[in-house]
Amino acid sequence: MRTKQRGSGWSIKLVFNLYKLFGYKFIYYLLYPITFFYFIFSKNVKESLKIYYKHLNIELTNKIYYEHLRVFAITMLDRFITKVDKESYTFLYDDKETPLEIFTKGTILLFSHFGGWAASSSVSRSSNKMNIVMQESMLDAIKSIEDSLESETNVSIIDLKTGPISVSIQIANALMNEEIVAIMGDRASNKKAVIELDFLNEKAYFNKNPFQIAYKMDKPILIYFVILVGMQTYKIEYLRVDVDKTKAEDEAVFEAVKIYVKEYESIIKRYPNQWLNFYDFWDKEFKS
Repeated sequence: MRTKQRGSGWSIKLVFNLYKLFGYKFIYYLLYPITFFYFIFSKNVKESLKIYYKHLNIELTNKIYYEHLRVFAITMLDRFITKVDKESYTFLYDDKETPLEIFTKGTILLFSHFGGWAASSSVSRSSNKMNIVMQESMLDAIKSIEDSLESETNVSIIDLKTGPISVSIQIANALMNEEIVAIMGDRASNKKAVIELDFLNEKAYFNKNPFQIAYKMDKPILIYFVILVGMQTYKIEYLRVDVDKTKAEDEAVFEAVKIYVKEYESIIKRYPNQWLNFYDFWDKEFKS
């Protein structure tokens, strides 16, 4: 599944340079007119969000559409700022210690294209190394900005472009070393990893690969949602899932994915404007 990367190199570079001169609050409010630019010109994004909001039985008004774009702009900004000033961010937990305890034993961290997932990876409170499995379709201009930033985070990328055998070996080694492996649950990297489930009353397609890995490696999955709740403030909601080793793999994986999908539905119904899949999520071309 390939989707177009949103944002542009020139706008992000401009915003980041202004941040260095004037600070975060200035940039936070500058995002209002910047968002309006994309509000006018990103018509394909609006069409995809119409489909999404229709599944939620919500009419996509101009106000809702603008606010959705602004939330995306904030989370994109925070993706970069957390790399250079992570101490200025607050992450709220109902229970901070439980996920840290789970992380110490080697964990699959299940992210989704929702909220501030990218910002949270830069400020992980765990001392364990985090390995993010991804094929970043980021524009070269944006990628060069991110690569140039100083970062002391204990995070590395397992690049899907290296091929399935290499990726599998890297994931297995990381989990055996009790490290964290972060994978997206709402997009599969290849058709063999796609699993079909009901999502907001229509079939949609998810990534069963992290659940298969958890089954084979006997590791827990921590479903992780990073919710924007204020300026430089995010709330973490998480759920542990243990894939049932007493059942056959296909059955156990299917049941575990259903838990994830149900949790994902719940979270987007409460925070609909933090959905970051800007394409037709129910498009049948994504079916295996």
